[in-house]
Amino acid sequence: MTDNTDQYLIKSTLKGDTKAFASLVTKHQNYVYTLVIRMIKTKEEAEEVTQDVFIKAYKSLKDFKGDSKFTTWLYRISYRAALDHIRKNKKRQKTNTLLEEITESNLTFIENPLEQLEDQERKDFIKRSIARLSESEAAIVTLFYFEELSIKEIGKVTRLTEDNVKVKLHRSRKKLYEFLQPHPVVNEKE
Repeated sequence: MTDNTDQYLIKSTLKGDTKAFASLVTKHQNYVYTLVIRMIKTKEEAEEVTQDVFIKAYKSLKDFKGDSKFTTWLYRISYRAALDHIRKNKKRQKTNTLLEEITESNLTFIENPLEQLEDQERKDFIKRSIARLSESEAAIVTLFYFEELSIKEIGKVTRLTEDNVKVKLHRSRKKLYEFLQPHPVVNEKE
């Protein structure tokens, strides 16, 4: 077991090693933030909720049994924290600000600037389309496509049945398809 695995970091944290928990945060913060911002849709609030998620995770780390993957457990906390935040802020603002690209870590060199602009425009349009989904739909799409969780894992995170996750994912796909249809740059790449 290397000192980079989640289990090792969890055990070290439980023994009082705060650096081990900092490593867990560093390792998972982008994934948590991506899920939270897709549900909450505003950067400042998503950053605040993400911090709250890690505080909750730290306080309840002793309760993590290891029955599921650590990421599934952490996403469940994230999902619930985002839902709680949304419930507390019924009058939240609808915003058109672009979501930050968190999950893309490798840069590619594109010789054609027009192609690069079209790629960025397509990504921005897809992000805005995901932001138009409901909070739970955006979360399910994010967990499935960006975090690559299985239907079963998403069910554990959201506490929905696998069939319910499948139905919500199917409906979300249909909505995204409708949102993306009028966009010529997205449709050209298909």
